[in-house]
Amino acid sequence: MTQSTIVFIGGGNMARSLLGGLLADGLDKTRLWVADPGEDQRQAVQARFGVRATSSNTEAARLADILVLAVKPQIIREVALELASVVQERRPLVVSIVAGVRSDDLDRWLGGGVAVVRTMPNTPALVQTGATALYARPGVGQNQRSQAESIMRAVGLALWVEEESMMDSVTALSGSGPAYFFLVMEALERAAVAQGLPETLARLLTLQTALGASKMALESDEELSMLRARVTSRGGTTEEAVTVLERGGLLELFAAAVDAARTRSEELASILGED
Repeated sequence: MTQSTIVFIGGGNMARSLLGGLLADGLDKTRLWVADPGEDQRQAVQARFGVRATSSNTEAARLADILVLAVKPQIIREVALELASVVQERRPLVVSIVAGVRSDDLDRWLGGGVAVVRTMPNTPALVQTGATALYARPGVGQNQRSQAESIMRAVGLALWVEEESMMDSVTALSGSGPAYFFLVMEALERAAVAQGLPETLARLLTLQTALGASKMALESDEELSMLRARVTSRGGTTEEAVTVLERGGLLELFAAAVDAARTRSEELASILGED
């Protein structure tokens, strides 16, 4: 990938996180381009990363070995139709980080027969701790899969799914998941403040506890249920708290929430794919 020119269509937050990760991995900045209609966006990426930027999507796409689509879902059809002739001529690997857009729809808008890898990153990619799922359309070669994976690994974990239908569940889990954890942390912080702890102390203890629990889970080979059992002494305070949560239907509530997010992801994909 070191000899490939990577062009980002869109210079927003997720594109910037990938730019930062790729440069940190040692990629030559002369191999990176950004196309964005906003002058402020272009100036920002040029100042921060030293990469080249243009207002013309087609001008940038003509240079691309790898084309990363990083625009809002509401405008992806328009952008893809604009790029179709260049993509058909240039035949780059197309990596989409556009949420909720199916690869078949993207391929159709780009003129057909395109090597498309659809990805679902999440917002922790902004701090290089993202979790991304990738799906490759038939016809994407092994080298192209490796290139797409390398781009997404620059900002965290990158895992493949073999069926695109799984991307809706991925969206419901890791795509929307940061909000679930923020809500849990917010609830814990509020509960601690209600118990009389100062807000700053409650916040810091909440955040460090969340970080520590996640780090323990990542570094352990044990199941999450076993890790939970190890800190839940019989007759102790943790057991009392966990019992309250379970009796309140926490597990069922999370199952319903993830199912609702997956269903909405399917609905949005159908809407976005309409011509």
